[in-house]
Amino acid sequence: MTVAPKILVADDDQALSRTLSWILKENGYDVFTAPGGEHLFEHLTAEQFDLLLLDIMMPKVDGLQLLQRVKADPRFKDLPVLMISSMPPEEATVRSLGLGAADFIPKPFRVRELLARVKAHLRVGRELNQARAEARSRSEMMDIMQEVTASLKPEEIFSILVRRVAQGLSIARCSIIMANPEDGMGNVVAAFENPMLHNLQVDLKRYPEIKRALTTGETVLVRDVQTDPLYRGVREEWEAEGRPVQTRSAVALRFSLRQQPAGVFFLRTTTEDAPLNEHDVQFAEEVIIAAVAALERAYDLENAVLGQEQMRHLAETDPLTNCFNRRALMERLEHEMDRAARYATMLTCMMVDIDNFKQINDTHGHLVGDRVLKQLANLLKREQRSVDIVARYGGEEFVVLLPETTNAESRNFAERILRRVSAHDFGEQGRPVRVTISIGIGSYPDERVSDADSLLRLADTHLYRAKSDGRNRFRD
Repeated sequence: MTVAPKILVADDDQALSRTLSWILKENGYDVFTAPGGEHLFEHLTAEQFDLLLLDIMMPKVDGLQLLQRVKADPRFKDLPVLMISSMPPEEATVRSLGLGAADFIPKPFRVRELLARVKAHLRVGRELNQARAEARSRSEMMDIMQEVTASLKPEEIFSILVRRVAQGLSIARCSIIMANPEDGMGNVVAAFENPMLHNLQVDLKRYPEIKRALTTGETVLVRDVQTDPLYRGVREEWEAEGRPVQTRSAVALRFSLRQQPAGVFFLRTTTEDAPLNEHDVQFAEEVIIAAVAALERAYDLENAVLGQEQMRHLAETDPLTNCFNRRALMERLEHEMDRAARYATMLTCMMVDIDNFKQINDTHGHLVGDRVLKQLANLLKREQRSVDIVARYGGEEFVVLLPETTNAESRNFAERILRRVSAHDFGEQGRPVRVTISIGIGSYPDERVSDADSLLRLADTHLYRAKSDGRNRFRD
């Protein structure tokens, strides 16, 4: 993306100013004027100029004083300034160069000489800005990549990128939107302007630069939202809705992961910010290109961890009821026993058995029996606390572990489970199955309990008593 250099002409002579503007425009430059030097700083703040042509002698303002103010402002200290004056060349040159001017052009000027000086100083200024931008970019890039590579999660990397790029470019809005070229909606995964924002769905029809970047793969730079044809439809919608235009310029940069389009790096400035330019685009491109490798590693690691968690879940989960299986139960029971002994707390183990389950299978079939098991498992899990553990021990038996639970609390829990089961509609719709359960409770500390196995045996003994006493009850 190439653009004509921007030149600001500040001169009180309107005829000369028009002549200068015409000559420069004819030679491919984008020219703005500040008549008489008034409101010069408003122009400098509103646009990013490559060169300033400034008259020394103007009736309302002193050109040399303006030059001094321009060079004293950190924002414009690198802006090349060519002074124009009818003052004696020796005096004007010495005073102008002493205040930081790049050159002096006497009136009346020769067109070829003027154009040669303008071209030379634009080249010097461009090379200086490019060198400084590259130095800044390399320094910031190293800092950014050190922070990015230290993170292991994609969402953390996204947050780092939007924060560091927004701060590096001094812009108010920077976000990352995940979307594919054919998508109508995008997913905002990180936004500098709102760090708490995650996974927000946005309609891409309202962001034509994002749609174009996704579709073409090219970086899209919108210098002025108010005038760019790409934004015509959006501007009409804003006007119809009476919404103020808060965005001044925007950049949409598509990036890919594993050579597949993944989303867009989206930069925006408000009406109070300087507009985005090619240097900003280059910096953002370098950052996202360098970050892609770190993102791909983070996703690989995340997938590997997720795969391990899935394998672990499969290894310790009963496939029918989605409760913990017997092996996982024993691991957790031993852990809870150790913790209860170390911290002198109580631990309850409840053995739950479906009464006459064989009769349910014989009468209604094994598919209905499986449904009853799943329904009971879901009922138990709904009643458990976050610290409790529900496991299928085998067949129609379940075990519920209740850490830090007193005897009275265990009895209350057992009574509540019995009531829930009695009131629940088991089986299929239209074909109800009456289900009752028996519960045996074992608790630690107890002189009969020394380890996990003895706690289970105690609960099983009390379950046998509940069955012998008539079922549909608990014993402890």
